[in-house]
Amino acid sequence: MELAITGSSNKLAVSEAVFGREFNEDLVHQVVVAYRNAGRAGTKAQKTRSEVSGTTKKSKRQKGGGARHGALTAPIFVGGGVTFAAKPRSFAQKVNRKMYRAAIAAILSELNRQGRIKVVEAFDVDAPKTKGLIAKLKGLEVGQRPLIVTEDASEALYLSARNIPYVEVRDVQGLDPVTLVAADTVVVTTEAVKKIEEWLA
Repeated sequence: MELAITGSSNKLAVSEAVFGREFNEDLVHQVVVAYRNAGRAGTKAQKTRSEVSGTTKKSKRQKGGGARHGALTAPIFVGGGVTFAAKPRSFAQKVNRKMYRAAIAAILSELNRQGRIKVVEAFDVDAPKTKGLIAKLKGLEVGQRPLIVTEDASEALYLSARNIPYVEVRDVQGLDPVTLVAADTVVVTTEAVKKIEEWLA
C-alpha cells in the first residue's frame, strides 16, 4: 500500500502489516491500560487499627456510660485506623513484546483509515520559537492535539512545542500507545515511517 506525502505528488510505499492491519480493540485496550498502569506509583499507604498511634486500653467503663466500646483506635473514631487499609502495591501488567508491537500497528492502521496520519518529507524548525511551529502546524491543519513524529527530534523542535498545550513531539523510540490514541492527527516524516516499519516488522 501507499501513503500520500503532504505537499508532494510522490507517494510512500509502506507495509500492509503496519499501516493496513485489522483493528483489534481488545488488544489495544489491554496494552493502553497496561501502559498507563505501569506509570502508577502504587505508594498509597494507610494504617489499620493495630498500626495507628494510640493506646488500646478500654476508653471507658463497660456500663453506665452509654454505648459500650473498647479502644479509641477503632475505625469508627476520628484518628482511628482504616477498616480496609490500602498498602503499597504494583499495578504492573505483563504485556509481551509481540502484543505491544501488534497494538501499535493496529493503532497506526486505524489512524490511517481515518485519515489522521499526515506524512511529510521532513519536519523541523530553524530556531526554538513557538510562533514558528504554530505557523507550520496551522498550514498542515492538524487539529487541537497533534503528535509530531520524526526520526530524531531536534532540541529546537522539542523546545518550540513545549509551550503549546496538547502538542506532542516524539522520536520513533519514544512512541507509545497512549500518545497515539490521544492524538487528533499524527504528523510523521518519511524517515520516521521507515524506522517505524523496521521496528514493527
